[in-house]
Amino acid sequence: MGWARRIVPPGWLLVALMSAVALHHWLPLMQLWHAPLSWLGALPLGAGLILAVFGIGAFRRAGTPVIPFERSTALVTTGVYRFTRNPMYLGLSLILTGTAVMLGSVGAFLPLPLLVWILQSGYIEAEERFLEELFGGDYLRYKSLVRRWM
Repeated sequence: MGWARRIVPPGWLLVALMSAVALHHWLPLMQLWHAPLSWLGALPLGAGLILAVFGIGAFRRAGTPVIPFERSTALVTTGVYRFTRNPMYLGLSLILTGTAVMLGSVGAFLPLPLLVWILQSGYIEAEERFLEELFGGDYLRYKSLVRRWM
């Protein structure tokens, strides 16, 4: 899935967010809930922002690149990386989930599985192979202790 890598993951999130809003307005299918219940979407949206920011911060503190497929200089296993191997990707998924909840229609949720599939097959699987080659047993140990998503 090299084609997916032409766009960085936040770009895919932007495409998914625009799609969710467009589908909500032009193909609403069914409204699941309205305000004030829809405001609960702020929880996953906020959690996603926090996870993504903390993930980026951990990479910056370790001095390793944030851009996918640039050569990693450190294996980050602390902070949010103790709970998920992919806090940035999980964060992007939660941002989209929270937005869909806030919109409240079935159509707004349709881009979510596509975003997760793009992140999984276009980035995560290749990054895991890359990290195994680069860090060997250290990464395999980490991988055995910490879940991919959560």
